[in-house]
Amino acid sequence: MNRRVTLILLMLTFLPLLVMAGNGIPKKSVVIDGLDVDSMRVRLDETDMQPLEGIWYYPNEEMTLGIERYRGKHNIGYRIILLESPDINLVPGTVIGYIASSAVDSKYQLWLYSQRDRLTLIKPLECVATLNSAATTLTFDPPHWKVKVRVNIARFLPTLFNGVSIIPEMTGERLPVGFRKIYPEGGDGNPFNRIRYL
Repeated sequence: MNRRVTLILLMLTFLPLLVMAGNGIPKKSVVIDGLDVDSMRVRLDETDMQPLEGIWYYPNEEMTLGIERYRGKHNIGYRIILLESPDINLVPGTVIGYIASSAVDSKYQLWLYSQRDRLTLIKPLECVATLNSAATTLTFDPPHWKVKVRVNIARFLPTLFNGVSIIPEMTGERLPVGFRKIYPEGGDGNPFNRIRYL
């Protein structure tokens, strides 16, 4: 039975890695040199912006972020770039996550790096993000894991019912956190998806 408990504990340790596997997301963050709020605004103004693109504020972490189109592997279409943060260990221009479209227009796959390795961000975790109809908020509910432990004290039929069972499962939905768009406000007076001649 000790081998079985050890095996289950090892599976629980590597379960988050299995969730991350095979998604085509770079395992480590990269830094785009010279990118800040002003240069991001210029980059965005030179494109035909999609509703998801823009400069966003993440109030939970007091971060200013840029979301721009990205030509990555699979269907990854956007990357999230840190522009400003009170955390001096985070370098402006660091890519902190990626976004991919789904079959539902307002729902996206969102990957955010979850750990640090010195100045590099690692271990992207996936969650579902929702863009509101005005394209002014992007909310998401990160994955939550809990472990159920079942102990059979009586150990009736021990070969059929193990003495200890560990069952990982995801918890229910909680109030989401998210980003609030700060540029362009309302599409900067221009409808999204319309070509703007410069």
